[in-house]
Amino acid sequence: MATFIKDIGFPRFLMSLLLIVILVTAIVVGIPIGMVLTDLVQRVGMYGVIVLAMVPSIQSGTGPNFAVTIGIVLGLLAATTAIEFNLVGMWAFLFAIAMALPLSIIVGLLYGKLLNACKGAEMTISTYTGFSIVQLMCIAWIVIPFNSQIMRWPIGKGLKTTFTLESTIYKVLDNFLYFKIGEVEIPTGLLLFFFAACLLVYAFTQSKMGTAIQLGGMNNKFAVASGVDIDRGRLVANVISTYLGAVGIIVYSQSFGFIQLYTAPLMMAFPAVAAVLIGGATASRAKVSHVIIGVILFQGVLTSSMPVLNEIIPFGSVAEISRMVIQNGIILYALTKVDGGQ
Repeated sequence: MATFIKDIGFPRFLMSLLLIVILVTAIVVGIPIGMVLTDLVQRVGMYGVIVLAMVPSIQSGTGPNFAVTIGIVLGLLAATTAIEFNLVGMWAFLFAIAMALPLSIIVGLLYGKLLNACKGAEMTISTYTGFSIVQLMCIAWIVIPFNSQIMRWPIGKGLKTTFTLESTIYKVLDNFLYFKIGEVEIPTGLLLFFFAACLLVYAFTQSKMGTAIQLGGMNNKFAVASGVDIDRGRLVANVISTYLGAVGIIVYSQSFGFIQLYTAPLMMAFPAVAAVLIGGATASRAKVSHVIIGVILFQGVLTSSMPVLNEIIPFGSVAEISRMVIQNGIILYALTKVDGGQ
């Protein structure tokens, strides 16, 4: 048993066991299991691309991208621009992810240069950078001269804190080839988009550039001796990570049905980091499979535990407290394994 736990990793074993216990408990206390599984499947698709943004960053040696919020605010800027241009449906979605690309290249290169200048303190720098960008954008959301009635406050200046996407890009992916298995709803388009993104990232990791990036992250001295340009690889990895964060928030928002601005993106990096670490990644090693496993386990536990805890203890904020304990506990545990141990 001890060997089995060591092989799959203690965090994955613990979260898998916890997920099974929660699902069984949900059935016992009378919670519709179809509702729970529907929410689980949707959240895997919603959060998946944001979690995927961790892979290039970790592989390049800069560690978990706590500054994925940079990409998130760029994605929000692209989405709000699409709404300002009165685009709707799939055209609005495609415009947003297209606009996010040049923004991510420019900002990702600048951020990558910052990390190259601060080697050895990347995780600290990324956390503060992400927080700073979100606060800076709080000013931007007030002064950007958007005129769409969907987004603007009816009185005064600036954009609303939260506004609906009902008439623009709501569930443009979720409803594509949508079907049901019993009581479980399957957002086919959402899942296909997530798995397509995983396939593209995996293909990149197998390319010459992807291999060079991983080599630089695993052993920079050997990489330098082999003629690999580590700094260039880190720049490319951070551009990709930033763009995945931007695309991820657009995918998340269309499924959620709302765009949340100002300080809403502030803490979004932490569940993404926790998910990839639960999946088996460490602060120095990550694969696409870690993303898929991690987002299923992490979102599965959080999604199913909240209704169960609310049913068992119908008062207070026990479910939210449990979410924070699990999320931050996993990050703390994983960061003690920076050398790649399980």
